[in-house]
Amino acid sequence: MDKFVITSMRQGAGKTSLIIGLARTLNKKIGYLKPFGARLLYKKKQLWDYDAALMTHIFNLEENPEDMSIGFHHSKLLYSLDEKATEAKLLKALDHIGKNKDLIFVEAGKDIFYGTSVYLDAISLTKIVEGQLLIMVSGDEDTIIDDMSFLKKYIRLDGFHFMGVVINKVVNIDDFNDVYLPRIRQMGIPVLGVVPSFPELTYFTARYLADRMFAKVLAGESGLNRQVRNIVVGSMGGDSATKSPLFQDHHQVVIASGDRSDLILMSLENNVAAIILSNNIVPSPVILSKAETLGIPLLLVSTDTHETARQIDGIEPLPTKDDIEKINIIEKMVTDHVDLKAFTKSAKA
Repeated sequence: MDKFVITSMRQGAGKTSLIIGLARTLNKKIGYLKPFGARLLYKKKQLWDYDAALMTHIFNLEENPEDMSIGFHHSKLLYSLDEKATEAKLLKALDHIGKNKDLIFVEAGKDIFYGTSVYLDAISLTKIVEGQLLIMVSGDEDTIIDDMSFLKKYIRLDGFHFMGVVINKVVNIDDFNDVYLPRIRQMGIPVLGVVPSFPELTYFTARYLADRMFAKVLAGESGLNRQVRNIVVGSMGGDSATKSPLFQDHHQVVIASGDRSDLILMSLENNVAAIILSNNIVPSPVILSKAETLGIPLLLVSTDTHETARQIDGIEPLPTKDDIEKINIIEKMVTDHVDLKAFTKSAKA
């Protein structure tokens, strides 16, 4: 059984998407572990990691998502498990998840360093499970070069099998391959793929937004599948907003306090994708009724407008279990731009 540990130099590099694409493309019976859970879901009085739940649904895994993570918080892990106990718990989870599987994907935390204090960083995971490490790198060209240089100079990758890197979300792939890739190859770091940016993968639905924000759907539940492309903070007056091109896009989500009836009504009239009502203020019954009729979700959150915008900015647009179009794009992305031979060779070894 092969074990691939997937990590990244920075958060949001596309680890989960790469695993989905590899799992679909390799067409093997897979298992999945997310030892240090990060994207929390609380359902049926149990904590799940979103990625674990997603992989379970997409690939019809028999194991429960809660069994795919050891913990979710540094403080709890730090005082409940020492290094040996962490290793024993991880190997027990691996044994449970790995039964009758061809390969296991172990997804590390937010970045290559995350979880070091609790013995669950990517390099520790690779050594404990005796797996193969793949590092995702993304960002603009300068950030990528900096990350690769740091990886080469300061991170020791001996003592286990380092497969190489996949460079993701490259905006101008031809320019990158001509100018930057030769410099990276001179560093002696194996490059297993250079993946272009796909704008379609940056969008998500109003339902996904509601789930990630733990928002209460007050009205317009029938429109939760509306696509979200941009977020607008509704801080201007109604007259000014009407003249702004930002409010004319049907794929916008508007964030406004629940007592800003002028902005909310204007947004409804412009058929926005959804409206997030901040400060836990419920608008009038007239507005609720209109939103329900139009099928425009009204999502209630307790945070203020700017804190809500900050939280949304940190949401990674992952696919959902029903997002077949996005999953197909991810599969094609991996098939076309990642060296799959590196994984099939390992499977035959």
